[in-house]
Amino acid sequence: MKNKAPKSELSNEYNQIIEMAWCDDTSFDTIERQTGISEKQVIKIMRSYLKPSSFRVWRKRVSGRKSKHEKLIFTEKNEQFFKG
Repeated sequence: MKNKAPKSELSNEYNQIIEMAWCDDTSFDTIERQTGISEKQVIKIMRSYLKPSSFRVWRKRVSGRKSKHEKLIFTEKNEQFFKG
């Protein structure tokens, strides 16, 4: 997937996936439901179409971010509910 096409040549689907992946409020689960692309595939797309420095910035932002993983969001909300 080493396709470094200019942004103008990217398909609308890849543009949408990249935009969703950058958005802090869109989880990988949401991306998968809407596009059928798994988290692993999103990471490959981002690695292939972003500049290396942009990819590193993005990975640093999403690594461990609860808003990118619905299971972590749900777990945190349950913990807050039961703590009172």
